[in-house]
Amino acid sequence: MQGLQYKAGSAGLGGAACKRPARAVGALQAAAAETSPVERVQRLAADNAVLVFSRTSCCMCHVVKRLFCSLGVNPAVCELDEEEGGAEMEKVLVRVVGKNQALPAVFIGGNLVGGLDRLMAAHIGGELVPMLKQAGALWL
Repeated sequence: MQGLQYKAGSAGLGGAACKRPARAVGALQAAAAETSPVERVQRLAADNAVLVFSRTSCCMCHVVKRLFCSLGVNPAVCELDEEEGGAEMEKVLVRVVGKNQALPAVFIGGNLVGGLDRLMAAHIGGELVPMLKQAGALWL
């Protein structure tokens, strides 16, 4: 489990820095030893105000992480291509999301929001910030 590590001004992009959330580090490894992939997905979603299931090489996943960073939200990020049991968890997400490409998969307040398309629609429609506040991920 890894959080965002963007730095202000990196790659000429500027903006707020996102740091790794302390409580998310190692959570997936601890959960992997004791539960099924379905239970791990449910547990991680319930234990984090904002959770992004991602793949390091996915450009849409990168956009989701940058959006949260620009809003001042520090999501827990699970890079499935770097995690033990990540392939099984991705299969679970395919079933839950209902698409062949399940990533990125965003959970806010333990509820599945969806992928980049639904996240951007919520952001443009003014629904994202209230969801983040209700989940305790944003205080402003």
